[in-house]
Amino acid sequence: MARSARLGRRIAALALAVLLAHWAVLAWLANHWQEPSVLRPMTAPMLTREIVPTAPPSPVSEKKVAATPANKEYSATKSIVVEKTSHAPVAPPQPVASAPDAAVSAPVAPASAPGTAASAPAGSSITPLDDTARAPASSTNDLDAWPADTRISYTLGGYYRGALKGTAQVLWQRQGDEYQARIEVDLGWLFSMSMTSQGRVTAAGLAPRAYEELVRGRHRDILLNADSVTLPSGRQVPRPPGVQDTISQFIDLAYQFSTGHTRLQVGHPFQRWLARPGGVGLWTYDVPEEVSLYIPRLGPVQAFHIKPLPPDSAPGDITVELWFAPSLQYLPVRIRLNLGDGASYMDLMADRIEQR
Repeated sequence: MARSARLGRRIAALALAVLLAHWAVLAWLANHWQEPSVLRPMTAPMLTREIVPTAPPSPVSEKKVAATPANKEYSATKSIVVEKTSHAPVAPPQPVASAPDAAVSAPVAPASAPGTAASAPAGSSITPLDDTARAPASSTNDLDAWPADTRISYTLGGYYRGALKGTAQVLWQRQGDEYQARIEVDLGWLFSMSMTSQGRVTAAGLAPRAYEELVRGRHRDILLNADSVTLPSGRQVPRPPGVQDTISQFIDLAYQFSTGHTRLQVGHPFQRWLARPGGVGLWTYDVPEEVSLYIPRLGPVQAFHIKPLPPDSAPGDITVELWFAPSLQYLPVRIRLNLGDGASYMDLMADRIEQR
C-alpha cells in the first residue's frame, strides 16, 4: 500500500513537471513568435524641457460660448477674433460612388467589417462645412512649423465594470521629413494598448505610410501606399487625398489649426478621410464648445472640444473625443474613448508636456 502511494505521488509530480514545462514553452513562444511589424521604430528622444501655456485666451464661459457659437474663432496666432458677419452654410461635399470592391467607411469599433467606400472628393485634406471655418493655407515649406519631439503624459480615469485608473502617453517624433506618432495606454494587468503611425511630413500635412495597433496582444496593421490602402484582411481600397489614421490625426489636426490651414471655430464642423482597420471613410468633426480644463501642473487651460463622427455610426461603436489647447501649441490635452455600451469610457487628462 505504501509503495503504491509513493508511486502515485511520483507520477503526479512528473505530470505536474510536464505541464509546467509545456506552459513555459508556450509562454516563450507567445513572447517571441510575434507577427512581423510593418514599422521601422525610431529611437526614443531625449526631452529636456516642459512647456507651459503661452498667450492664454481670455476666459470664455460655457454659457457665452453656447449663446454665440458662430461668432468666435481662433486664428493661427492664438488670438481671439470676433467677427459679426455671417455666412450661409455650404452643403457638405457629395462623394462619388466608387467601384464595388472598395471599402465602406468604418466606425472606430475594432470588429467592424469593411464594405464599400466612397471615392474622395477633390480638394484639401480637411473640408470645412462652413466657409467661415476655413483660413488661407500657409505657403511655408519649413518643417520647423511642426512641433518638436513631444511627449504628452496623461493620467487615466474612467469606468469599465468598475473604476479605471492608469497612465497613458502620446509620443511624437520627427527625423527630417519622417515622423512617428504613438499612443500607449497602461492599466496594469487589466489592459494595455498601443497604436503607432509612421510616414512623411509635408507642408500640407502628414502622409501616413503605416499604422499598427496592439490591443490585448491582438495585432492589426494598415499599409497606406501611394494610391491604395491595404487593410488587415489584405484587401486594398483606393487612398483618398489627405487621409489620416487613428493616431496621425491627433498631430495633423494640431498642425492644421496652428498654421491656419483650418481655423478652430465653435459650431462649425469640418470633414476629413480616416483609415481604420475596418475600412476608409469620410468623417465629420464637430466643434461643439470651448471649455476651460484644469490641469494640475498648468492650471486652467482653454481648449476646443472636437467630436469625430463616423459616417455610419451604430450603437456599440467605440468613439473618441479630443480637446485641443491653443495656448499649448494646439496639442490634445484631453482624450476620451467611449467604449460603446453607453457607460464605459476611458478619460485621458494631460499631466505633463515635454519637448526636445
